[in-house]
Amino acid sequence: MSIYAIADLHLSYGTNKPMNIFGNVWEEYEEKLKRNWISKIKNTDTVLLPGDFSWGISLEESLKDFEFINNLPGRKILLKGNHDYWWTTLKKMNKFIADNGLKDIEFLYNNAIECEEYIIVGTRGWTFLENEENNKIIARELIRLENSIQAGKKLYGNEKEMICIMHYPPVVKGNLETSKFIELMNKYNIKRCFYGHLHGHSHEERIEGIVNNVELKLISSDFIKFDPVKII
Repeated sequence: MSIYAIADLHLSYGTNKPMNIFGNVWEEYEEKLKRNWISKIKNTDTVLLPGDFSWGISLEESLKDFEFINNLPGRKILLKGNHDYWWTTLKKMNKFIADNGLKDIEFLYNNAIECEEYIIVGTRGWTFLENEENNKIIARELIRLENSIQAGKKLYGNEKEMICIMHYPPVVKGNLETSKFIELMNKYNIKRCFYGHLHGHSHEERIEGIVNNVELKLISSDFIKFDPVKII
């Protein structure tokens, strides 16, 4: 078994939201993604999808996007992004998966998911722009990340390595030493975090490599050329 990761698929088979308005890199990107995915990922592998999976505004409007990944090999673990307006309760999403005959699709939301010798934890995160509302959302996201970590420890013990996924970057250049997300990962000895959200010129703002004992990697689909990255 291998674990791969790719964020920001931005699929829109059920709605009219073409991504090529954001640049030529997005031309026919779905076919690039499909070709790259099939070339390397097996049914025994797991693919982490940290946010902005579908432009649909409801589960029903996102169905064709779910069918697209359902027809690709591997187990898929989805995390909420800032554009996943279809996202709802775990109960409703799991029922939607079952009712539509979809398979090997799971959701990471205040929970943890076991992948062989690893435990996947995570949360969406949020912008670090300072204002009262953003600070409240970040505080809530920190609680959700700790809930996810605690769920993993409770269900699977302390022996397996935890891998964190987020949609937003857990740290930005202005808070390298003060990121509460990195502090939380250090508290629980999490050594790796994969994130998305950044596109185009924003790639220049990425932080990768080891920051305060945590290895960070950007996996936005356009940044990695729509080619899922093997992380395990």
